[in-house]
Amino acid sequence: MSKRCRLQLQHSTTEDSYCETHLEPLELFCDDDQVTLCSKCLQAQDHEHHAVYSVQVAAEKYRKLFQEILNLLREKVEVAKSILADEQERMMMIQRLDSWGRENMNKLKESEAKVSEHLCSLRELTTELEKQCGHPAAALLQNARYCLERNESLLLQSLVPARITHLSLCQIKRMTKMLTVHRKHITLDPKTAHPCLAFSEDLRTVRFGNIQQDVPGNPGRFDFSASVLGAESFSSGKHYWEVAVDKATQWQLGVYRDCSADNKDNMPEASPDKFLLIGSMMGPDYTFWVFPPLKKIHLQKEMQKVGVFLDYENGHISFYNVTKRSLLYNFSRLGFQGALRPLFSLCIPNGDINSDSLTICPLPVSS
Repeated sequence: MSKRCRLQLQHSTTEDSYCETHLEPLELFCDDDQVTLCSKCLQAQDHEHHAVYSVQVAAEKYRKLFQEILNLLREKVEVAKSILADEQERMMMIQRLDSWGRENMNKLKESEAKVSEHLCSLRELTTELEKQCGHPAAALLQNARYCLERNESLLLQSLVPARITHLSLCQIKRMTKMLTVHRKHITLDPKTAHPCLAFSEDLRTVRFGNIQQDVPGNPGRFDFSASVLGAESFSSGKHYWEVAVDKATQWQLGVYRDCSADNKDNMPEASPDKFLLIGSMMGPDYTFWVFPPLKKIHLQKEMQKVGVFLDYENGHISFYNVTKRSLLYNFSRLGFQGALRPLFSLCIPNGDINSDSLTICPLPVSS
């Protein structure tokens, strides 16, 4: 609203609100010219065919408009505050990573120098001892004790790798609060599930059934892989959920484009809008892959819960080891198109009975 309008409305509420020309009360307001008028001013041709209201009616009209704008501004303030908090959280994480990176580099350089020196000594003594072993008996016994003591001294030296913060498994204590804020209630959608899958009553656990079920041939059902989608879909915002994987030997977790008509008879691996963390347990160890593209990332001995974080606008998908509070892998700068849904998948058993299951963890009870 113009400064002139604000001044006129302010003046209209004072005791001195009289027309300077006619000395009459300024009880009217011309909406076209944004000025207060007296009854005689209204008779002038200057305001003919203009929208004129009483000062009270005009003030109430603009008060309502101002209130609507205030509400919008307050909403934008909250959005800006939320974005600012997220950006500050990211800055803190980046600063921490930079600090860890510099500290780790210094430690690794020191360790590299020590290990290189140690390796040089080992090679030198190895060469000398190989020559000593090739000597005749009399020559071999010369300086034998000295040779043993020299080797013993080096063998007693312990070589310990540098203790560094693993950036690929950086601690996410600072992100715990952010992840908790974006925690979502997720359930499974049986209409999208492979016929061999069975579900708990609360639709949070998926497992293999004893027999393949006779289910309706929904166009969005997975017929090729033992997969099921979450009932919820996301086309904006930040979302986080956790899945218990300790009762599954092979599993896939991630997000999948909400293409309800495209799942049937279609290999999900062919979709460019599928982003997965794939886990396979071999004895006490886990092997992890990510897709796309399919690549192996690392081994980890303990895995009970996996956290999945989706940031739609910024194109991020992150996977976390909830138990160890560490980052497993992060997809970044992805360009999402359309709604995305959580994806859960098990490995179809090859003849043997399979008791594998995945369970979506419930939301924590608020205190």
